[in-house]
Amino acid sequence: MKLVVIGGGNMGLTYAKGIHQAGLLTEKISILETGDVFTQLVKTEPDFDVYDNAEDCIKNADILLIAVKPFHAKNVFESIKNHTSKHQVVISVMAGVKISTIESGIGLEKIVRSMPNLPAMIGKGMTAFTASKNLSIEEEKIVVKILESTGEVIQVKTEDDIDKSTGLSGSGTAYILYFMEGLINAAKEFGFSEEEAKKIVSQTFDGAVELYRRNDLSTSEWIEKVCSKGGTTIEAINSFESNNVKDSIKKGAFAAYKRALELGNS
Repeated sequence: MKLVVIGGGNMGLTYAKGIHQAGLLTEKISILETGDVFTQLVKTEPDFDVYDNAEDCIKNADILLIAVKPFHAKNVFESIKNHTSKHQVVISVMAGVKISTIESGIGLEKIVRSMPNLPAMIGKGMTAFTASKNLSIEEEKIVVKILESTGEVIQVKTEDDIDKSTGLSGSGTAYILYFMEGLINAAKEFGFSEEEAKKIVSQTFDGAVELYRRNDLSTSEWIEKVCSKGGTTIEAINSFESNNVKDSIKKGAFAAYKRALELGNS
């Protein structure tokens, strides 16, 4: 089975490396890129066949994984559509780009739309995907294995669910880091060094997430366990509540979802 990754940026290279390291494919993975990125990949990525011309690699592919920015989609479609074959499966990791847009753009019918997130770069990603009806069961199984090479995967029913997952996991890494940044800033104001602040905050997040995963208690139940009446934690929680922090987080997720819809309609 031959895979061509279209786009050799962060996400494209992440999938290429994840799939390669997992040993999922017997044939060498190809990457299609242009300009300075192409030149750099040729020098630094010997595990892959790197091309700057669609004609040289697209026609031989079984799977096309498109990993470019949404605003580059139209140009990518134009560059590859004359070299595609009806049997090919397309996996898109482009935010907001609809299956129908991809179908009309390149004339193929076996389309998978997915939404990964940045921790895919270290094998800790969360990817939601949905597929057109034209994929066989066997092809869907291969798609799942490819997406699982970078972390956890969930199959959703509709493209609207993909846009919703964009507002949760797709963009969610930044929300977590935003909260961490606030705590790191507080730690430094307390007098801790940058290194100490980073260690305190990152370990606190790691521990909280692992605690939540290993038990059946809800987040609210854990918060209640940590908060003692008249104690320090409840003071912080009360401050967050008075500043509508939880509601602001929810509004942020919905804002990202709305933007994903806008991208899909542009």
